[in-house]
Amino acid sequence: MIARPIYLEKLIDKKWNGRIKIITGIRRSGKSTLLFEIYKDYLLNSGVSESEIIAIALDDDINEIYRDPSEISKYVREKCADKEKKYYVFLDEIQFAINKEEIRDKDKPIRLYSVLNGLLKLKNIDVYVTGSNSKLLSKDVMTEFRGRGDVIHVYTLSFSEFYGASGLDKVDAYNEYVMYGGMPYLLQLDSDQDKFEYLESLFEEIYFKDIEERYTVLLPEVLRNLTSCICSSIGSLTNASKIARTVSSAKGKSVDSETISAYLEYLQDGFLFSKAERYDVKGKRYFDYPSKYYCTDVGLRNIRLGLRQQEETHILENILYNELLYRGYSVDVGVVEVVEKNEEGKRTKKLLEIDFIARKGTEKYYIQSALSMDDLEKQEAELKSLRAVKDSFKKIVISKSYGKSWVDEEGILRINMIDFLLDANSLRR
Repeated sequence: MIARPIYLEKLIDKKWNGRIKIITGIRRSGKSTLLFEIYKDYLLNSGVSESEIIAIALDDDINEIYRDPSEISKYVREKCADKEKKYYVFLDEIQFAINKEEIRDKDKPIRLYSVLNGLLKLKNIDVYVTGSNSKLLSKDVMTEFRGRGDVIHVYTLSFSEFYGASGLDKVDAYNEYVMYGGMPYLLQLDSDQDKFEYLESLFEEIYFKDIEERYTVLLPEVLRNLTSCICSSIGSLTNASKIARTVSSAKGKSVDSETISAYLEYLQDGFLFSKAERYDVKGKRYFDYPSKYYCTDVGLRNIRLGLRQQEETHILENILYNELLYRGYSVDVGVVEVVEKNEEGKRTKKLLEIDFIARKGTEKYYIQSALSMDDLEKQEAELKSLRAVKDSFKKIVISKSYGKSWVDEEGILRINMIDFLLDANSLRR
């Protein structure tokens, strides 16, 4: 079992705070293991008895009866009847207790939320739920749970977690991670073929199946082609209309942008992809479109494309984006306007891109991702947008180039990718 101390500490900090602990993330990322094994072991070792932990795995057919919210309420209340004791209630993959009609009809109340709010009123119960759909859980915290919910997002293994559990040296671990990503179960598999087949099966047997059943997807092939299209264009600016044209061309028949927009939301709700919006650094505003999409796990991205498009630049950018989210930063794509003179002396405006703007509290970083900084021309291209930003927040270039971290004469931190991934405080150097 892989220790995941960051998430365990968050659960411990939020214990008995009078709020629902909502553990979200893509399926098979380790949410259930975190709650049912790691956190449960912590509680048992802290003196909590087995009978004081009430756990229901709703994705298990044996517990199908509890997919009815009223049965959950009845069962939990019976198990927690002794008011002199304190109970921990674990509900795993809670989206199985929300039916299609409740999803489709926005005016129809979701019964599960009433049950959870009811359980919150019981002073001897501490409630924890996991879910693999952002729309049905984390997006509803402030409304349906009346602000009485704390979201803990569990990502697939970060590189530091993967490296620590792999037994490989840093370079071999990185190469493995770049290819297959950080799904925890991969560490139990030895052959490349087994890893490929496992990741491939996740799409068909879990992710696509979940989306198609939950949202009644009428064009499943479009959903699959859309997924491949986004995986192929990681790190590229795009929007629903552009993707619709690409998918229509691949299928040989028209697909409208409204369908693509809806399917994009489904993929994001299932945590398969995240969207990074563009932010105008000088104008301090967001652009409506286009945006960039990143895959929750690079291994899933690579396998979806059959390992055919191994553009290391885009893979490195995707890993960097995911790492920033894992560390708790909100992440945007930066845009900065510069005025240049052409050969005739005419002034023209140009928009330069900063790969990421990472924010957390009072922290803010401008970050460029580069495969290599060995070539002077490449260096100038990467540094140009950072130089155009005139505020005092730290500017950083993260590249695959090996060597110690250093700060150049312009105050820009240069750091190699592996050191960045293994040092949780690397941005604060």
